[in-house]
Amino acid sequence: MSFPVTLIDLAGYIALLLWGTHMVQTGIQRTFGPKLRSILGAALKNRFRSFLAGIGVTAVLQSSTATGLMVAGFAAGGLVDLVPALAVMLGANVGTTLIVQVLSFDVAAAAPVLILIGFLLFRRDSSTPTHDLGRVFIGLGLMLMALHQLLSLMTPYEDAPSLRLLLGAISTEPVLDVLLAAAFTWAVHSSVAVVLLVMSLAANGVVPPEAAFALVLGANLGTAINPVIEGVSSDDPAAKRLPIGNLANRLLGVIVALVLLRWIGPLMVTVEPDNARAVADFHTLFNLALAVIFLPLLTPYSKLLQRLLPRRVDPADPSRPLYLDVAARETPIVALGGAAREAMRLADVLETMLHGARDALHKGDRKMIAETKRMDDVLDHLNTAIKTYLTSLDPESLSDADHRRLGEILNFAMNMEQAGDVIDGNLLPHCAKRLKRGLVFSKEGEAELLGMMDRLVTNLRTAASLFMTDDRRAARLLVDEKVAFRDLEAAATQSHFDRLRTGRRDTAETSALHLDLLRDMKRVNGHIVAAAAYPVLERSGELLPSRVTDGEGM
Repeated sequence: MSFPVTLIDLAGYIALLLWGTHMVQTGIQRTFGPKLRSILGAALKNRFRSFLAGIGVTAVLQSSTATGLMVAGFAAGGLVDLVPALAVMLGANVGTTLIVQVLSFDVAAAAPVLILIGFLLFRRDSSTPTHDLGRVFIGLGLMLMALHQLLSLMTPYEDAPSLRLLLGAISTEPVLDVLLAAAFTWAVHSSVAVVLLVMSLAANGVVPPEAAFALVLGANLGTAINPVIEGVSSDDPAAKRLPIGNLANRLLGVIVALVLLRWIGPLMVTVEPDNARAVADFHTLFNLALAVIFLPLLTPYSKLLQRLLPRRVDPADPSRPLYLDVAARETPIVALGGAAREAMRLADVLETMLHGARDALHKGDRKMIAETKRMDDVLDHLNTAIKTYLTSLDPESLSDADHRRLGEILNFAMNMEQAGDVIDGNLLPHCAKRLKRGLVFSKEGEAELLGMMDRLVTNLRTAASLFMTDDRRAARLLVDEKVAFRDLEAAATQSHFDRLRTGRRDTAETSALHLDLLRDMKRVNGHIVAAAAYPVLERSGELLPSRVTDGEGM
């Protein structure tokens, strides 16, 4: 077989190895993604639990990059401190070595069985986790098959003079080995795949053990580059603390290991004569050594990163609180006033979302739908900031009136955020469905929906005003809007059933979407009313505990 054809085969098997890794990662994430995120969230309390969680989650995901991106999202959002986040990354790096250790044994015979099991699972209903588990088994089988083929492909070329000459020249320059492996790992986004490839080269004697160890160091360095380049998309340097911190400690470890490689290399070969196993063991020992060295030093290391990468305050960031003054917490009346002003910003953001949803419904603009969905993140951040600020106030320094006002602010903020969730999770997806299916409302139906959107905006402005004035008349008017929305939903439901009787599928589908949109608007309106009107009427004794009549007189 000619050398160019062999290169094509080599590239194909490497691509198969990467695709198998990708299938395993996506299958695991789709099946257990939310659970893995909750496990990480619960474990991010101290560095040792975080370290163990990083090992476990990465061993399941087969990707330290995927684990790092999850933790980077937590850290960038301020949901976790930098110390446990760095500990997770140290654990994630160790977790990848467990995958390599398992695959370093001769398990290629299991590939057809894994693919068969995966195929049978994958053929089942695509809505079930079984379908995604099928992807995992197929991916594992493809990985084992690709590794076996790589090994078979390289065997005839062990003694090729040109290849020996090329790799021999590279083997004399460990620094060059590190740079080449780092660049290749960055390009293929998988240190596991690169280390496994190095193992196959070492097993066939294509590269000497010391060069293989240098290539492993490069793979460890390359996998830390991806999160820095492709991690959290933010101009804030603080968002890059975790990936840069992970890259820096690995770079330092690689430099030290390179210096000691002339002594470590012969020792590893003496302890483990099998070159492939020696590569896997070196990969594991390198990451374990980094974890042992850096875990006790994470506190000063995190402080250094915070000093070198200070948080940037962007005045134009709509999710940045403007009125939550830390110094004002000593004066509750001032602190509550600032929190109320911040809560009013939630109403402004929600109004922007309503206008965006109206335009998306009227014009069918995908870009508008995407931009409006992003505003929900602003609501979430502001709501979290308000709750954190208010719960930090000393309860002993608050009067009864202060406690009441604090509860009203929390209630208003919560309902504004929940109304935004309905827009983001229900109303906008229905607008996108209409656009995707090419459904067209009648002129009367579209006018009715747009009119209801306008009423929502008006009600929101009334609620914002009521939140500041506590006017009972405005509260009654706002509550009356619930009745109006309820009547409209009942009329729309009846119209939908009437259209179903006509047997026209297009009309029935459009009326069903019309009804879904109206129900979403009704839910948004319910949160708007609950945000401001209910507290006022409850305080004045005008809010009934239930709309159900008392049955005692019946």
